[in-house]
Amino acid sequence: MNRHVITLALAMLALCGWRAQAQDFALKSNLLYDATTTLNAGAEFVLAPQWSLDVSGNLNPWTFSGGKRWKHWMVQPEARYWFCNPFAGHFVGFHALGGQYNFGNLNLPSFLGNRLSQLKDYRYQGWYAGLGVAYGYTWILNRHWNLEAEIGFGWAYTRYDKYRCANCGKKVDSGRTHNYVGPTKAALNLVYVF
Repeated sequence: MNRHVITLALAMLALCGWRAQAQDFALKSNLLYDATTTLNAGAEFVLAPQWSLDVSGNLNPWTFSGGKRWKHWMVQPEARYWFCNPFAGHFVGFHALGGQYNFGNLNLPSFLGNRLSQLKDYRYQGWYAGLGVAYGYTWILNRHWNLEAEIGFGWAYTRYDKYRCANCGKKVDSGRTHNYVGPTKAALNLVYVF
């Protein structure tokens, strides 16, 4: 009987020691946003053995040459279910998103039924909120560094005002709404795990 008590005590001690060594927090930067001059940062916390909470935010406050505007900010919290351990391998995510934007004087093609080509002649300013699901995979590079890829799909509701041109302020339409269905997340994150 003493042998069973000692074995149980050693097993509990080993589990406590393992949990103390487990990595439960990470900071990250989305390299895709970095490539578009969008300032961004994310943090992820382990909530349970296979669940984590990822919260990311980004900001693009710049007006580019020629009066091009791609100004926006966004916050995107996401609950993640990991198929093995957090911060390693496959996961699915359930995210929300919200923010504001000011886009105009951009020559873009239409994409998934959205008339992005109108951004050349008009400026749109408004807010959005939505929900989505995502799939991702995390590669462990070493003890503290990971590389994470993720793609998400979902819905967003937006309310906006439309202006005659990208640089002038004459409003031509107000209070318009739009429902968007399509990609809601694309990330290639460089992750530092504590």
